[in-house]
Amino acid sequence: MRSSLLAAMLCVGLAATAAAQDAKVAKGQQLFADQKCTLCHSVAGKGNAKGSLDGVAGKVSADEIRNWITDAKGMTAKTKATRKPEMKAYTLSRDDVDALVAYLETLKK
Repeated sequence: MRSSLLAAMLCVGLAATAAAQDAKVAKGQQLFADQKCTLCHSVAGKGNAKGSLDGVAGKVSADEIRNWITDAKGMTAKTKATRKPEMKAYTLSRDDVDALVAYLETLKK
């Protein structure tokens, strides 16, 4: 009885965690649209094809995605990126950055 109660509690906890992650991903997807990221980037053929982010999570880490969002100039220098115009600097809350990273991490091939 005790082990089944523990298993049930674990399942409820995992479901709550998954729901919270789904909400974060949805928020990130909305922020991607609201911030007009598609002017320079595309996802699934929607937006600027020159900056496709399809499969980005398979190419760079979550920390690198975060750094691109929070320090685009530094990442441009670090990676010697040559795309013009350079990615602009954004001032977003930590929660918003976390949501964008969560969304972009879903973009794996």
